[in-house]
Amino acid sequence: MFDVAAATFAWLVTGPHPVCVDGTAIPGLPARPVPLDELGALLLATGCTQATRDATWTYLITRARAEGGTWTMACVGLAMPVLLPVAAQLTHRFRGDRHDIHAAVLTGFLHGLGEAALDRPAILVRLRWAAYRAGYTALREALDAPAPVEDTEFRSTPSHRPGGHPDLVLVTAVRAGVITTDEAALISATRFGDLSLTEAAHARGEHYRTTQQARRRAEQRLARYLTEPANDTDDASAPAPDTGGRGYLRGSGHPVVRLSPTHRLRLRGVTRVSPELAKKFVRPMSPHGPKSGVSARGTRLPARPRRGHSPGPAGHPAPAQEARSCD
Repeated sequence: MFDVAAATFAWLVTGPHPVCVDGTAIPGLPARPVPLDELGALLLATGCTQATRDATWTYLITRARAEGGTWTMACVGLAMPVLLPVAAQLTHRFRGDRHDIHAAVLTGFLHGLGEAALDRPAILVRLRWAAYRAGYTALREALDAPAPVEDTEFRSTPSHRPGGHPDLVLVTAVRAGVITTDEAALISATRFGDLSLTEAAHARGEHYRTTQQARRRAEQRLARYLTEPANDTDDASAPAPDTGGRGYLRGSGHPVVRLSPTHRLRLRGVTRVSPELAKKFVRPMSPHGPKSGVSARGTRLPARPRRGHSPGPAGHPAPAQEARSCD
């Protein structure tokens, strides 16, 4: 897909009469006809200002909307330094067919040519963002699609689902309704890609602080989704022990010791990071444990019923007996 576009652009700038832009109509360019390949080098130069880039893309998009054909391919060719990194990022670890995602990136860019507002700054950044979102949507659909299985008599094992992609977690979160597709694309482009948050804010038509807060809220929801237990099936689905309503296991005399889900989560995390620090965590302890210190003390048995027992000296009831130590 991109090979064909690059070959077409090369054909536009080859020969004695290459396609040129009118430099006098664009501030910052030489006042003469400027071939497209020279124009691309000028736009990539570090001395080129953002005003010159926006004026150039306004000129190119205006002619592409009016004439199409040659000028549309000119826009695609001049945007190659932006579109190729986007396509490479989205398909970096994708195991399936990459052509559909590349086609989606190019389609998103072409759609942006017809929809981009030319009176706003950072035109190329917004076109790049449109291409990225289209490619990301195609990637998400490809990751969600079932693995194809050919109905032939002799075939190998079905191919594995695409895995190991850095955006796979974001795709799962989108499918679970934790974040939206735009939020996932924003996180992916600004965290894993080379798009800065300032450029993303320009492309979204928002202030920097608004985009920053939108990404922060999405990342907070994503972090809670990834760190909190999905459900406590180990404890909630298990039948509760028969305690007889007293907090003790019936027939054993031992109290039931339960850990809350929060305590278990913290304890697992601290134990994994620092076993020494885990020893300082307060654990619910049974009074019958070897380190509780309770079993070494005597316990008072309840007094026996009065009937059938002789009173103590001077008519007082017999004193309660002290049980022997458990040791």
